[in-house]
Amino acid sequence: MNEQTNRERVLKLLDAYSASDFDKVLSLCSEDVEHLASAPIDILPHLGPRRGRSEVRRMWETVRSRYVERRHEVLALIAEGDQVAADLRIYLRKRSNDRIVRYDVAVFYTLKDGRITRIREIMDTFDLVQQVLERDLAALAMEHLPREP
Repeated sequence: MNEQTNRERVLKLLDAYSASDFDKVLSLCSEDVEHLASAPIDILPHLGPRRGRSEVRRMWETVRSRYVERRHEVLALIAEGDQVAADLRIYLRKRSNDRIVRYDVAVFYTLKDGRITRIREIMDTFDLVQQVLERDLAALAMEHLPREP
């Protein structure tokens, strides 16, 4: 596979995911696809490490159950060999109260034989958790820090 083809596969995956077409998304992935997001699994347990199409599908379905709308902007997309890196801005609308969660994420895709075998997400989890919980975590942390005499 050439870099342009790998780049196009990732763009197809992103569009299918935003449309909640998980069958199409997973058709672009290997049977043993690995997904890893750098997120605090105590608060966002569905984002823990996942392996295989069925585990990855369950994770995405959990996200779909919590958010009524998902969309993305591709800020940058770079392909080199079997690696594709994406700088994405994600928008999710909460099902519970229609509030928008917006965060940036760097996603690294590994492809083999035309299929995505690994998805690695790195995001600002502090900001994401604040938006999901709708709480100012910095203020909360300051309340619990020891005060100087």
